[in-house]
Amino acid sequence: MNIRHHEIEIEQHNPFSNCKLGRQKYSTVLTSIINSYPNGFVLGLNNKWGTGKTTFVKMWQQDLKNNNFQTLYFNAWENDFENNPLTALMGELKTITNVDTEPKFKNTLKKAAILSKNIAPIIAKAIADKYINTDGVKEAIIGVTEGLVNIFENEVNEYEKKKKSISDFRQSLSEFISNTNKGKPLVFIIDELDRCRPNYAVSILEQIKHFFSVPNIVFILSIDKEQLGNAIKGVYGSDKLDSDEYLRRFIDIEYSIPAPEVDIFYKYLYEYFQFDDFFNSVDRLKHYELKSDKLNFLDTCKLLFTNANVPLRQQEKIFAHSRLALRSFTSNMFVTPHLFMLLNFIKIIDNKFYEQLKSKQLSIKDLQNKFLSIIKIHINEDSERQLMWLEISLINVYNNYNQDRYYRKKLFERDKDTGLNIALISSILKENSESDVMHILESINRGHREGDLDLSHFTNRIDLLENIQI
Repeated sequence: MNIRHHEIEIEQHNPFSNCKLGRQKYSTVLTSIINSYPNGFVLGLNNKWGTGKTTFVKMWQQDLKNNNFQTLYFNAWENDFENNPLTALMGELKTITNVDTEPKFKNTLKKAAILSKNIAPIIAKAIADKYINTDGVKEAIIGVTEGLVNIFENEVNEYEKKKKSISDFRQSLSEFISNTNKGKPLVFIIDELDRCRPNYAVSILEQIKHFFSVPNIVFILSIDKEQLGNAIKGVYGSDKLDSDEYLRRFIDIEYSIPAPEVDIFYKYLYEYFQFDDFFNSVDRLKHYELKSDKLNFLDTCKLLFTNANVPLRQQEKIFAHSRLALRSFTSNMFVTPHLFMLLNFIKIIDNKFYEQLKSKQLSIKDLQNKFLSIIKIHINEDSERQLMWLEISLINVYNNYNQDRYYRKKLFERDKDTGLNIALISSILKENSESDVMHILESINRGHREGDLDLSHFTNRIDLLENIQI
């Protein structure tokens, strides 16, 4: 049984064969855009963190290779140890050289060396001798002038040479690419840009704009634009900076991968983590009252994940932890799947709320407000009943947990005149809901001991405080 979700295998000849989200059609759209604008552009692939961008771009990259595109993949987060992105980007370009294109690349590399801002004066001579064959340029980098007039004059001359060097570099780079791509643009994918050091991310953007804006290169920036915008504001030290406008300077086309269709991903995770080995085990199905656990579990997953916009990576984390915690239940033990999944959901999504529940810090009203804020579901006729059931079930186990078992006060009382039970609480989801709440409470407390369970029955297992079943 898997304890975590492993990286999806990308088959060379059919890269989307293991994609469970039906995303191949989006790669087809994006490839058609590249074919329509082969001279080059910058595309921003903008989706939130944890939505599967990296997996998608790696599958798409292999699909591009299968269609005879030259591609490069650069993980900015893994490479931000390198102070100068120009060094890293040129290093990636070096990987596509061959015997025929190596001379052009070496010429481009020499010109890139002139542009590098990290050539220290002490070692400039040695580097210049190795890469640069123009004495005037060597002296411009190395020379030490005396007096303010000479310094200023040197800076003006250096500016002129630097400007020409940029032009020379771009011309040389363009020639190298044209001899490399066999008539198709080079597709350069830059991933995790929003996760690396802010100044490094900004430097990559600036260098793409100034140095790599040449024909026949398509840059794909896989980003969470909101997070990258925050990084840009940090670099420039201003919350008032319009980061959207700033990014428009670099990104020609913006594209967002649509969210997967309802039901697809959580059902895949259910199978991947082998929940049926527990819910549909022979020993468990012997107990009539436990036979509906799988259905209840999946219904709760649908309610929580298809409406609350939980990132795919967090869904994976919730399922992985839930499957591990499930191993501390015996085959004949109440899991109460809707509560079990809800509490795992809360633990991952809002751990502060989870800890407040365990430490008995919340009033019932506080709990209801927290519940409503974390669910973030549009309440309609279809979801209201399910949500209310979750809400009242959570209140019930919390109420049991807060009180001594032998002196526990219930959430309802019997009316002396009518003999009917009356709820002492109402739902935060619906006004005048006492009748609906009472029906739920009676269902919870009917027939078996499920209504007597308290919060610790679940949290002890979710927190792995009970023995794991082998």
